[in-house]
Amino acid sequence: MPVRPPNVIVVFTDQQRWDTTGAHGNPLDLTPNFDSMARTGTHAVQAITPQPVCAPARAALQTGQYPTTTGCFRNGIPLPEHSRTLAHHFGAAGYATGYLGKWHLADSDPVPPEQRGGYGSWLGSNTLEFTSDAYKTVMYDEGGIPVLLPGYRSDALFDAAVRYAADHHAEPFYLFCSLIEPHHQNEVDSYPAPDGYAQRYQGRWMPPDLAALSASGGSAHRHIGGYLGQIRRVDEGLGRLLDALRSMDLLDDTIVAFTSDHGNHFKTRNDEYKRSCHDGSVRVPLAVRGPGFDGGRAIDTPVSTMDLAPTLLDAAGIGVPDDMQGRSFLPLVRDPGAEWPDEAYIQISEAECGRAIRTSRWKYHVSAPDADPWRRPSADRYTETALYDLAHDPYELDNLVGLASHRDLADDLRERLLRRMVEAGEPPSVIEPAPVRTHPQRRVDPAVHGLTLKGARFGHQRG
Repeated sequence: MPVRPPNVIVVFTDQQRWDTTGAHGNPLDLTPNFDSMARTGTHAVQAITPQPVCAPARAALQTGQYPTTTGCFRNGIPLPEHSRTLAHHFGAAGYATGYLGKWHLADSDPVPPEQRGGYGSWLGSNTLEFTSDAYKTVMYDEGGIPVLLPGYRSDALFDAAVRYAADHHAEPFYLFCSLIEPHHQNEVDSYPAPDGYAQRYQGRWMPPDLAALSASGGSAHRHIGGYLGQIRRVDEGLGRLLDALRSMDLLDDTIVAFTSDHGNHFKTRNDEYKRSCHDGSVRVPLAVRGPGFDGGRAIDTPVSTMDLAPTLLDAAGIGVPDDMQGRSFLPLVRDPGAEWPDEAYIQISEAECGRAIRTSRWKYHVSAPDADPWRRPSADRYTETALYDLAHDPYELDNLVGLASHRDLADDLRERLLRRMVEAGEPPSVIEPAPVRTHPQRRVDPAVHGLTLKGARFGHQRG
């Protein structure tokens, strides 16, 4: 009797920071169900989005390709109809495929069938933040008919996910459940948590970067309670979904992945919520449980959320297409010593035309001062903008760019970034060094750390 392939469910939040989870040290017990997944399944400790804005990040996760490859390098550009998504690949392998929630890869609501990325069952909205509010969730079914779902918005999505699993329990299925929480409600610029949830968390805890930067601006003090309250309710919904799978005898046969499109810096790095190189924008939670991922494995090297698409196909025994630019991290699950680059590549649009790499230790960021970030996906000239030592400055409050003491380090990172840009298929470009500055107590001494300046890792010492 042939072995049935695993079911696959992706739970996808919108604008959720990595440090909202207990697995990353959050003290408020917001995410016990995610934390359990991270502890008993596989936890990508340094999960990085390839693009800190909604549509490009979503296109990358659906296709395993960079936003500049799909053409969806900013919001408002539909995913090309010829693009092959996870739905196409799972569908071709005999899976039932379903999509629930926010899509943001079409040009209208309801989303026309040809812009649904190959998904079979459909209950979604292109811009869920505009077709719904906290207690009025309106999405569209396969026929484009509006459907009003009862309850708080994230509860309504999880209820629909449970129904989908129940309706398809007899066949292999792949389901993408795309929540809007903890995104702000655009028209009122607020984070509407369920009744009473914002009050639980307002004033109790603030990420160190927001605590430091919000003194001079930003909206964190006003919004943090609602934001964290939304995350708590989402995690409760995740728990209900896992319980429902257990009750249907599907849990042991289902891969469940949880991640987000990007983070949220609450207007502390620029005048909106994301679109920056900082970990508050680009670092997200990512955990996977189920067949092939159980056993409590922590992946400590940087992983891109773009790598999730080939990983899920690989885990289901489906060949990874050659045109996917992400790579399966399943080998890292099986062997922590497997070959893997110590960096994730990031493209930034809309607020700037920028590029960055994030290693386990360093963040190196460049931007194109003359490029129109709304009209141009890339540029031929960038300048160095930021360099952060994440080991000693994990919340990126001390920009080292231009320091003479770090010039050799920056040169190495520049070459690595240029190499990643070429590998992503971008046109040739140059990166101009930042103006030189000095600091009497800063130096990088490879002899002290037993490293070479042209190696993959560097030491940082304060005199």
